[in-house]
Order: sequence, then structure tokens, then C-alpha cells
Amino acid sequence: MVNLTIDNRAVSVAEGTTIMEAATAAGIPIPKLCYLKEINEIGACRVCVVEIEGKEKLVTSCNNQAEEGMVIYTNSPKVRKNRKMTVEMILSQHDSSCVTCVRNTNCSLQKIASELNILEEPYKKELEYQPWNKNFPLIRDSRKCIKCMRCIQVCDKIQNVKVWDVEGTGSRTSIYVSGNRSIEESDCTLCGQCITHCPVGALRERDDTEKAWWAIENKKKVTAVQVAPAVRAAWGEVLGLSEKEATMGKITDALRRIGFDYVFDSVFSADLTIMEEGNEFVERFKKGDTKQMPMFTSCCPGWIRFIKSRYPHLVSRLSTAKSPQQMFGAVMKTYFAQKIGVKPDDMVTISIMPCVAKKGESNMELFYEEYAGKDVDVVLTTRELNRMIKTAHIDPKTLKDVPCDTPMQDGTGAGVIFGTTGGVMEAALRSAYYLITGSNPQADAFGEVRSTREQKGWKETVFQIGDIEIKTAVVNGLKNTAELIESLEKGTVHYDFVEVMACPGGCAGGGGQPIHDGEELATKRGKRLHALDEEASVRFSHENLCVQKLYEDFLEKPMSHKAHMLLHTDHNAWDMPRMK
Repeated sequence: MVNLTIDNRAVSVAEGTTIMEAATAAGIPIPKLCYLKEINEIGACRVCVVEIEGKEKLVTSCNNQAEEGMVIYTNSPKVRKNRKMTVEMILSQHDSSCVTCVRNTNCSLQKIASELNILEEPYKKELEYQPWNKNFPLIRDSRKCIKCMRCIQVCDKIQNVKVWDVEGTGSRTSIYVSGNRSIEESDCTLCGQCITHCPVGALRERDDTEKAWWAIENKKKVTAVQVAPAVRAAWGEVLGLSEKEATMGKITDALRRIGFDYVFDSVFSADLTIMEEGNEFVERFKKGDTKQMPMFTSCCPGWIRFIKSRYPHLVSRLSTAKSPQQMFGAVMKTYFAQKIGVKPDDMVTISIMPCVAKKGESNMELFYEEYAGKDVDVVLTTRELNRMIKTAHIDPKTLKDVPCDTPMQDGTGAGVIFGTTGGVMEAALRSAYYLITGSNPQADAFGEVRSTREQKGWKETVFQIGDIEIKTAVVNGLKNTAELIESLEKGTVHYDFVEVMACPGGCAGGGGQPIHDGEELATKRGKRLHALDEEASVRFSHENLCVQKLYEDFLEKPMSHKAHMLLHTDHNAWDMPRMK
């Protein structure tokens, strides 16, 4: 242990602890902008400086260790003066139009400037401007960038995609797409982790709320909206609702009040995905197709972009099943449109997703009989849902639990856990067991596949189903995914079925979820989804009565020709820029 004094308090911490961590342990917060534990500990912003007795120069607390006998002041006159000047200088290169910023009231720079009582900006404004394609799902505003380097480090150390890089030096330092590429030319997976880890509003998703409002207001259009499983675990965080209060039923009520005509739960199409993907896996496994390389899940569009840019030779190993988002869109534009007597062209399908990559995925087209168009017309993130609720002046405390619309109303616990890492695999194995043996397993029989955001590498399991042994792996985060693929190609591991989610923790930690700077909530949200699964009256996708009726009335059976036409896709139908 190391003994020191911080702001006149005696503190004892383990050797190797940073000054910032020691202060936090003593209940003394030190402001910071660039710091992310184990990811960005470079002292770039210099907001976290402290004074050490006996040293003339201030030191950054995020990357200097506490030492025996240190006497530290975190808020001395010297520290305050230096910190205030640093923030004022940062503001001189930052667009401070807070009222029109997506991160207004949720911005670390805004918060620190307020705490330091900065009422004027004494330095001349010199804003950097770099042009950007505002139609791309991920938007960067160079005028707001504070050069904290977080986006670079997250994309490199967590995702191993390396989209961002530093240009220039000194006061001319800037951040841009690596390799002198435009964002469209890059192999960006649209995971959105750079957005959720940016401390200011320099990175955001393309805002599509006006498209949704236009559809609602257009009397010639019928709007049908679906809500992804992971959204229910996070949407209430910024609206003052507890986990128990923030139900799917209240999201339905909010969407009805906003003005959408029909509201559905994507848990239905998660169950539908299991019927297609699960049957596909069993079929491929029995044919010996997985003896050399596994079948990979295909429900995560960030992962699809990653494999197409990094490992295009493995695209054939993907399940051909569309994601739940796209499946629901296809069913709404065909089966549901026929049910309500509306032409597909007169229907606007909207998705509310925890994901930025879903905005890119929605560009995929649906070709079925005489109809050609998009499965999904508009994709909104969880953050955009919250903004629409606020725009509609809805008091969250007045929301009631309202059921979704029929005939695609039912969902199971298996569909709910799609929103967390390991959930797709667990749901698929529950139904694969039934398909192979003809009976249900215990609902939690495959709980061993469950993973967390914090897990390093990947989770591997071996299950005996009847007389069949199935080897599986679950991985989240693209750096972990790259390591898994390299091991598969070297032959050091072998699996039959692999679930991949691009975002750490899965959709629960998606790039479209509410932002809490410095906090990682994917694991907590995932636990909420598992709790909802345990509370569900039906926990097997193949027992979803609405899915069964869809096959009976329209799709015939899983893997039928009609199901292939609507629910499966050709992953080679579009190209991604290759890794450079």
C-alpha cells in the first residue's frame, strides 16, 4: 500500500494506483476530458492536473502514479488558474453553439466550463472546418472536436478498425479518417463506439427524426414502427424512469402519442430469425458444412461490414438470414400490408434501434414478386427516440403500458435476449435442441454461452444435444472478433456455430444507445434483458404463436422458397471498401 495526502485527507491505496484513482477512492473527483481507463490515459487535455507539494510544475493525475508520502492538492489556486486557462484555450477551438448541439446538457466540456465558472471566452476563436457527407450515417463536426484522441483509441484498441488518425502537429493537430480517405472510402463498420465515447458533440449519428415526422404528418402514408429488444433496457435512463418503469409497453404508448399508426416489438422478428437461422444451422451442420469453418450469425450489420472489408473470403460462412430489423421490414411490406389492404409503396417502415450500423443496413432492398423497394425506410437510434419523445412534450411519468399491434404481437424471452452478447446463440440453441430432439430443453440449459462486455477474447462452449456434439463460440467487440478469426484460420480452434456482435456487450452497448460519459452500462443492460427473459411466459422462439401463424398463413414453413425470398439475403449483393 502507498500512503499519501490528498486535499488534507490521509489516503492509502495499492501500489500502482494513479493519482486520479486515489483521489476518486477518497471521494475527491478530478475533472477530465480525454481520460478513458485502459484506453486513453495520455493526458492530452491536461484538465486533470494537480499540484504536488515540492514540485514546481503541475502534473496530470490520469497517468501519474501515487507515491509514498505525496502531498497533493487537486483544487489549489494554482490548479484552478491553470485548469481554467486550459479549458478557455480548448473553447477557443471549439464551436460553443451549445443550444444547437446534440450533446447539449450531456457534454463533458460544457459541464467543466460551468464548474469553472467560465462566463466569457477570452481567446480568439479559430475553428477548424473539414467538409463531411451529411448523408453518411455517422456525422463528424470538426468545429466541435477537442482533439482528445478518444475516437482514435477506441477504434484502435477496442475495435481494431483504425478508421481515425491524427493529422498535423501542435496547435494544427486535427483528427480525420486514416489513410487520406473519405469516410465513404473507409472500412468504417458504423459500430458507433467513437460516438458514445466522444466527450462532446463532435461525433453523432445522422439525425433522421424529421423523416419520421414527415411520414407521420403525410396522410397518404401508413407508418409502422418496430422497437429492438435492447432499446427497452436503455431508453428510460435519460428520461428519469427506473428499470421497472421503462417497459416496452410505455415505449408503445409514447410512439402512439407521437403519432405512429402501428407499433410492433422486434422481439417478434428475433424469434422469426431464430426459426430461419436455427433451421439453417441444423441443415448445414447435418450436411457437414461446419466441419472446416463455422456458420457465423448475420444479425449484426456492424459485423457484416467488418467481415466484408477484412475477411471477404469468409462471407460465404455467414448465415443467409436477414437481421431481425430487415425481416420485420419485409414482413410489414408484404404480409402486414396485405392484411390491412395497403400498397407497400404507401407504407413507411421505421425501426428504433440501439445501433448506428442499422442506418446503413436499411439501404438493402427487398425484391419480392411485383414489389421492389426497401425493407426499412427510416432507422432511429434510442437517442433519437428520446429526442422525439421530448419534441412531442410527453411527460414520461404519464406513460401507460400499452400492448403492441396485431398480428405480429407475440414475443418470447428468447427474442428479448437478442439484445445482449450471447443472447442470439442461447436463443438459437434452445430451438436447435427442439429441432434435433423433438422436445424442449430446460430454458436456461444453454446459459453457459452468456458473455459480458468485460470479457476478454471469446466464450467457447461444447454442448451435447442428443447424440450430436456442437461446438460454439460467442464474441463481442471487433478486436476480439479479429483474434477469433485468426485462430480459426490457423486451425488452433474449431467451432460449428459462432455468434458475433460488433459492439462490446452486444446491442445493449450499441453505438445508438444513451451516452453516459465514462460509464459502460452494456453489462447492466444485458442483465436487465436476461431478467425479462426469466419473467417471460414463453421462452422458446419456436413456441411464438404469432410466428407460427405467419408461417401457416403466408410463409408456409421455415426455409421455404417464399421464406428465402423474403427473409434471406445475398451478402455479396453489395460491396464494402477493403481494409488498407
